[in-house]
Amino acid sequence: MSYVYSRSNPAPLLPNATLGYTAKHLQYEPDTTMKLKEYPVSAWHSLKLWLTPAASLEAKSNGHEIPVIVSLTSIPSRLPILHLTIRSLLRQTVRPERIVLWLHHDLKAEVPKRLSSLQSDLFEIRYAEQTCAHRKLVHALTAFPGKTIVTCDDDLLYQANWLSSLYQEHLHHPEEVVAHECRRIQYDNEGNTEPYSQWRAEQPGTSHPDTLAIGYGGTLYPPGRLHSNTTQADLYLNLAPRADDLWFKAMSFLNGTQVRRTDNAPKRPIPIIRSQAEALGHTNIKQDQNRTQWNAIRTHYDFHKE
Repeated sequence: MSYVYSRSNPAPLLPNATLGYTAKHLQYEPDTTMKLKEYPVSAWHSLKLWLTPAASLEAKSNGHEIPVIVSLTSIPSRLPILHLTIRSLLRQTVRPERIVLWLHHDLKAEVPKRLSSLQSDLFEIRYAEQTCAHRKLVHALTAFPGKTIVTCDDDLLYQANWLSSLYQEHLHHPEEVVAHECRRIQYDNEGNTEPYSQWRAEQPGTSHPDTLAIGYGGTLYPPGRLHSNTTQADLYLNLAPRADDLWFKAMSFLNGTQVRRTDNAPKRPIPIIRSQAEALGHTNIKQDQNRTQWNAIRTHYDFHKE
C-alpha cells in the first residue's frame, strides 16, 4: 500500500571531576530503561569522555570538516549530564560546521560550568522560548537556512564515526532524509494504523514511503526537503506535541521526500546512566501515543492508504 495525500491546503549524576572515580561513584540508582550489561559500558565511556580535554576530543577529526549543522535540545533534568553527550559529538571523526544546543531562556542561569565551558567556535548554546523536542530541528531550519541539519538526542553517547557514516549515506542519496535507526509504520488491511509495537525495524539500506526516522540514532535533513508547514508551531503542538519524529516524517512525506535507513550504521549510541527519568518514549510507547498522534496528523492532512 502507498500514501495518497488529497488535502489541498495543508543533582550531578556523575561525581565532580575533581574528585576522581571510586567504586562508590558507580553505585547508581537503577534505570529501568537500561539493561544491566549497559551500566559498566556507560560508566566507562562516560569517564573517558569526562577526563579527555575538549581540545583532544576535537582533534580526532584532523580538521576534516563537512557542511552540516548538528542540532539538539535538552530539558532541565539532563543538564548535569549533558556535557557527556556534547563531548561525544566533539569527538567525531569529521567536524561539523557547528554543534548547536537549544535551551529555554529560563535555563540561562542553570547551565553547569562543565557544559558551558565546552563552548567554542564549534559548539554553542542558544536560547529560545519553546520547550518541545521539535525545536532541535525547527529552530535550526530558521537559524541556518539552506544548510543540511543533523539532529540527535541529549541522553546518549554517540560513536566516533556516527556523523561520518550518516553523511556518507547522504552523499549516496542526497535527496532523501537519512537516519541510522528507522521503523516502518504499519497499517491493517483497511488502512488503519497498527499499534506502535507493531511498527517493525526498517531494514538497513532501505527507503520506503512508510519509513520513519527514529531520532535517537541521528537523522540528517537535506535543505529544502521538508514541507513549509514544518516550522508552524500551532500545528505541531496541536497534532503531535510529544512526537517530533512523526511530525518531521509527515513533513518529509508532504514534500515528496522519502526516509532511508543507513546501510552501514555504527554501533548504537550508549545510554547515559539515569538519563531517562523524563523520556517521551515512556508515554508514547507504553500508552501508544505514537499511534494516536500519527492518526491526528493523518486526519488533518487527509492521508489515506490505497
